[in-house]
Amino acid sequence: MWWRSASFILDRQQEQNAAVPPNPESLLLSSPPPSMADSLQNPKPDISAYYQTRAAHHAVVTSDWLAQAHAAVSIQTDDDDSSVIDGKIAPAAGGRGGDKAFSVIDEFNSWRKQPDLAEAVAAIRALAAVIKASQATTMMELEIELKKASDSLKAWDTTSISLTAGCDLFIRYVTRTSALEYEDFNSARSRLIERAEKFGEISCKARRIIAMLCQDFIFDGCTILVHGFSRVVLEVLRTAAQNKKHFRVFCTEGRPDRTGLRLSNELAKLDVPVKLLIDSAVAYTMDEVDMVLVGADAIVESGGIINMMGTYQIALVSHSMNKPVYVAAESYKFARLYPLDQKDVGPALRTIDFGVPIPSKVEVEKSARDYTPPLYLTLLFTDLGVLTPSVVSDELIQLYL
Repeated sequence: MWWRSASFILDRQQEQNAAVPPNPESLLLSSPPPSMADSLQNPKPDISAYYQTRAAHHAVVTSDWLAQAHAAVSIQTDDDDSSVIDGKIAPAAGGRGGDKAFSVIDEFNSWRKQPDLAEAVAAIRALAAVIKASQATTMMELEIELKKASDSLKAWDTTSISLTAGCDLFIRYVTRTSALEYEDFNSARSRLIERAEKFGEISCKARRIIAMLCQDFIFDGCTILVHGFSRVVLEVLRTAAQNKKHFRVFCTEGRPDRTGLRLSNELAKLDVPVKLLIDSAVAYTMDEVDMVLVGADAIVESGGIINMMGTYQIALVSHSMNKPVYVAAESYKFARLYPLDQKDVGPALRTIDFGVPIPSKVEVEKSARDYTPPLYLTLLFTDLGVLTPSVVSDELIQLYL
């Protein structure tokens, strides 16, 4: 079924467009295609066109509902300075001072020091700084410089799917309008900087938008099973606690890095009732669970997710017992991948400590993530809206066209 994937459709369209030589007159006379930045000027900002036209058909999310979530987030951030994120002052563009040459990796690492900032958002902020610090004199030079910086960031951690997806979406976001080729360089560069900053702002607000969208699904007295540590899942639960909702949480241990321990500690600070489970106790406790809420390293074209090891088996147990599985993930984690089985997922190896010596002849499975097919997922909560797994390919096509 690979020929139905979003990547195949996009690549085929690009090949068809490349085969037809463009008419210079038509390029000059035709209006540029609408960009993601232009959509921000619409009466309903940041709302996917897909949901403006087909929301009623899928009966999952309405434009008004998503607009309310955006409005709620805007109210919280209207008085915030654009250079401050989560109460911390952002590093200046260039970040290294006038005497030292700009390094995108150094800029990326300076953003990564903020504990609540995801790697993909740190990369987006670093790429925005590349545009500001660039000494290029033509659009071609600037795009080449931006592409090299993106490749450097992706090479920094080749196993991070969200980092790669964030870089790819950023490049597509800031360079998608062909009209830039027909403007003077200074105005084009200014527009790129404006789009880069806007993309960074949208990415930083994504977590709070998702938290607002999830609130209608968390009801008083419910029990939520979570797996591992996810910043966006923590934000969802924190918002629910701040809204005075009464619920309890089951946290899996999250081997091999035991990230579930970290999440349980954070929830305890919020006075949320929490129970810590060993990973193998999921089926044993599932009859007490009302819903499963997990994050994702990546949302792939099929509508499935790649997440920490154990997510797939939790989804299997939940599906067999008719428990809904909800995924909370930002749109910059939408990846142009189409895994068909677990072995199609790139390796992300982790050292596993069993507490006892392991003989050299014993093989140890060290992969730290697995792939959960869309069949076992109920809804995806993103800053683009609440999606069913079946519409992810359509959304990916819109993001990359």
